Amino acid sequence: MNNHFSSSGEVFSWLSQFINLERGQKPKSFRLDRMETLAELADCPERCAPSIHVAGSKGKGSVTSILASVLKAAGFRTARYMSPHVIDIRERICLGDSYFDEDIYITAGNELRHITETLLPAAVNSQPLTAALFDPAAKDSCEPTFWELLTLLFFLCARNGNCDMMTVETGMGGRLDSTNVLDPLVSVITLIELEHTEILGNTITAIAGEKAGIIKPGKPLVLTRQNDSSALGVFRKKAAELNSPLLYLPDIAELSGVKVTAQGTDFTLNFKNVENVESSMQPLFPAPMSLSIPVPGKIQAENAALAIAAVKTAIPQITEDDIRKGLANLNIPARFENITSSSADKNMPPVIIDGAHTPESLAHCVDTFCSLYGEGGILLFGCAADKDAAAMARTAHARFSKIIITTPGNFKISDPAQVYEAFANIAGRQKTELIKDTQEAIKRTLELADAKNNHGRHLPVLGTGSFYLVSEIRKFTAMQI
Repeated sequence: MNNHFSSSGEVFSWLSQFINLERGQKPKSFRLDRMETLAELADCPERCAPSIHVAGSKGKGSVTSILASVLKAAGFRTARYMSPHVIDIRERICLGDSYFDEDIYITAGNELRHITETLLPAAVNSQPLTAALFDPAAKDSCEPTFWELLTLLFFLCARNGNCDMMTVETGMGGRLDSTNVLDPLVSVITLIELEHTEILGNTITAIAGEKAGIIKPGKPLVLTRQNDSSALGVFRKKAAELNSPLLYLPDIAELSGVKVTAQGTDFTLNFKNVENVESSMQPLFPAPMSLSIPVPGKIQAENAALAIAAVKTAIPQITEDDIRKGLANLNIPARFENITSSSADKNMPPVIIDGAHTPESLAHCVDTFCSLYGEGGILLFGCAADKDAAAMARTAHARFSKIIITTPGNFKISDPAQVYEAFANIAGRQKTELIKDTQEAIKRTLELADAKNNHGRHLPVLGTGSFYLVSEIRKFTAMQI
């Protein structure tokens, strides 16, 4: 029997059998020693190239993409790992912002299958410790997870693709995340919020502690502004313990002149003096830089500043020209993306999709949306069951004339009825509507948007709350235009 894959589609289809939504993710699903064993069986592909490792509650996908784009502009063959995907699962494992060639996915997939079906069973049978790691019946272990195998597939693609840099986003947390087998040039941490509390802990301090797990001894940490002083304290303490230089963005850089339009965000970035590897004080870049990023939102200017600080710290030879080219060529799906802008029908209302799924990220998204398209539009919202729907309802409800709640795809467990109650209790039942069927909800939203309001204009639409929802919106809308 031929067990070899012949397409990337076959690789990812095979990999999907390791997803078990009914079981869900439990704390015992996260064990770095199991990932280390898998990596060893693959001859440690995570060491194939230097890396930059990104963790955080919000913005880490944007930062990872910006890093990859700047490195590509600088001439590096860069493997990029991030999640989730919007249209095609290959978006998670890319060469820069493009897919790898088919043969890279196929070769890596065949290696992964050989490791999983041949090398791993042999190791389990011969080594009691390995058997304990991978025995699903054991109290504190389970079989390889989808995330572990997907991460290993990425490392195999990076190695087979002869990449000379990797930008890698954590999946959840950091300390026990499957990507934490890396020993990166630089660790990057974005803003911390309460998220995945059933796994990471129910306090900012606990969650920051998990994220801080990606900091490596002697390697710099580049950290964005933190709204909670307890999170900042955790990172300062951990960096000091590991003798890791800490570059805290508010201390080393200043953003000014931020201007947001429907086409993107302009800003000026000025770096302050920081201690470099020769222990002398100088800024990462000597003069203020006037920059543009083709994604609307002040938060994207902050993400860009964080990425620029990180890439310059990791690769000192990065130039201002590399930065400009990298930002200009940036392509990040579902980050304040106008998916109707290419429609031949100029009367079609704007439909913006954004993967915001925390209260703060939603607040930034809604502020940007209303500043560009006005208040009183339509919100199409769905989120996973582990999100704080009530907090997001408080953030958004007053800015929209109609709110439609739906199911955010079927990849994660969700409870749209509970989300509806959270929004209806705050926004009112007259304004809020529950349509569990995602396709019907999208159709209903577009119909409402197409009907002009009493000012004679079409209503703009914001679809948000989950990357899985915005993926469904993008696919549905693409068929309409």
